[in-house]
Amino acid sequence: MGLLEGKVALITGGGGGIGRGIARRFINEGAKVVIAEINDDFGKSTLKELTDELGGEARYINVDVREKDQVEGAVATTIKAFGGIDILVNNAFSLTENVGLEEKTDAMLDSTIRSGVWANFWAMKASLESMKARGGGKVVNFYSIDAQVAAWNHADYNITKSAILGLTKSAAMEWGRFNINVNAIAPAAMGNVFHKLARENPGFAEAAAARKPLCRNGDPEKDIAPVVVFLCSEMSSYVTGELINVDGGLHLPGYNSKPTS
Repeated sequence: MGLLEGKVALITGGGGGIGRGIARRFINEGAKVVIAEINDDFGKSTLKELTDELGGEARYINVDVREKDQVEGAVATTIKAFGGIDILVNNAFSLTENVGLEEKTDAMLDSTIRSGVWANFWAMKASLESMKARGGGKVVNFYSIDAQVAAWNHADYNITKSAILGLTKSAAMEWGRFNINVNAIAPAAMGNVFHKLARENPGFAEAAAARKPLCRNGDPEKDIAPVVVFLCSEMSSYVTGELINVDGGLHLPGYNSKPTS
């Protein structure tokens, strides 16, 4: 038996990058998985991997997490498909253009907050009654080292990730009485954004690895997903309100994001 045998999990942004790695690992650990993904090609491709390649039980829903009705619909679809929800992984996020704080627009901040704080809030509240009925549940939210180091040109992202950490701690405090564990991770891995930067900037991957004490870049399935499995399994039944850096040690030295020009 796997560590998540028989559990039902909803993973937002589960079609690519870190979300895909988590979905694959969850299937291998025995979970039934619903991936909510805005990119239809990613969603369909990953669903095929989960079912045909790995032989798991899975569903794919096309979802824009910036829309409340779609987030609530994803939770409702998960419950209808598999009878309930045990695990919620709030991985999806919508990024805006990398420009300075003074150039960030209201629309940029609104989009970022909706894809982060609001999306997490909506999904968590929509999952609550089912988790309570099943005797408890697990929620994993995503923080970022960018917020820790106040990364340049990411002001809306940093604001949102900081708020998500506050939401995580508040939910952990209040929902512990329902046997619901709420934690956050701050990952650094070779996800979609990493690969885009590596393609556009020769030497980026090597420089990113050199900044980390472990001297390598993280793999979504092999390095990040096992920590999420831990937080969603019975092994972490006494862990809540925690932030775990899963970044090869990058949070120790941090990094300087100030543009060179």
